[in-house]
Amino acid sequence: MPKNAATTAARLSVAPMMDWTDRHCRFFHRQMTRRAMLYTEMVTAPAILHGPKPRLLDYSAQEHPVALQLGGSDPGELAQAVRLSRPWGYDEINLNCGCPSDRVQSGCFGAVLMERPALVAECVAAMIAETDVPVTVKCRIGVDEQDPEAILPKFIETIAGAGVRHIIIHARKAWLQGLSPKENREIPPLDHDLVLRMKELFPDLIICINGGITTLDQAKALLDAGLDGVMIGRAAYHDPATTLIGADALWGDSFAPDAFGVVHAMRPYIADHLASGGRLHQITRHMLGLFTARPGARGWRRVLSEGASRPGAGLEVLDAALAEVQTSAAA
Repeated sequence: MPKNAATTAARLSVAPMMDWTDRHCRFFHRQMTRRAMLYTEMVTAPAILHGPKPRLLDYSAQEHPVALQLGGSDPGELAQAVRLSRPWGYDEINLNCGCPSDRVQSGCFGAVLMERPALVAECVAAMIAETDVPVTVKCRIGVDEQDPEAILPKFIETIAGAGVRHIIIHARKAWLQGLSPKENREIPPLDHDLVLRMKELFPDLIICINGGITTLDQAKALLDAGLDGVMIGRAAYHDPATTLIGADALWGDSFAPDAFGVVHAMRPYIADHLASGGRLHQITRHMLGLFTARPGARGWRRVLSEGASRPGAGLEVLDAALAEVQTSAAA
């Protein structure tokens, strides 16, 4: 297989989300879907070069397929970060060209890189040279006063010329001045049609869409419209059962455990984490939305929120939270 050639697109993926998609969250999501690509939180290249690599890069083998998202704008640093991460065996390396936070801007990476396609091309070429897994880019449709219709095709053409074959497009602009990161996820209008036009313009590239997608029906409609993949963000975190259980049907796979089965599947993982000195809330904070909109969901969240962070909290807290849902379901 040629270097950086993806054999198939991930028809569904869960977006990289800072403070959310850590290894515990990804393991939890994997209990609901065998097929979706799971992304790490963004890790900066300097952090990998100088920080505690096992803490930043370790994950469970059961998380595959899993992608490492990197942040940075120095081709040499990014290349070295890719090289250092190779022993961990990630299935994809992604470059963040979409995050609008002030912290990211000050480091000249994230969405600000939409203004520097030639630099992004240098970065991804250096990354591709260090790995045999796909190097992908996650970007916005533009930033600030840019005209997405004009700049997005040029951006895609430039990075494709450097060897990128797979691009995930968050279908909103990022306003680097005047909007907070949270507002940048909600206020700029979505333009799914523009992303569809990019697929028409670049039929040989893998084009995936992110932004405003909250249901599997929406995801299927976008795939049916011709896109190669759909990335779901906050909806997969706040209502994971609705967005991830049954998602494997997008591949023709019947895997679809119920939410109670997901809790049961998490027990050995949680027990191992506690036995190694971990805290219960480090895992269960990601599970609060599992029963969203179902009877007993409020009790489930309350018991976990109040009990999981207490010193010595163990599986009995999980069982008490689950009892809230089971009691409501039986009523």
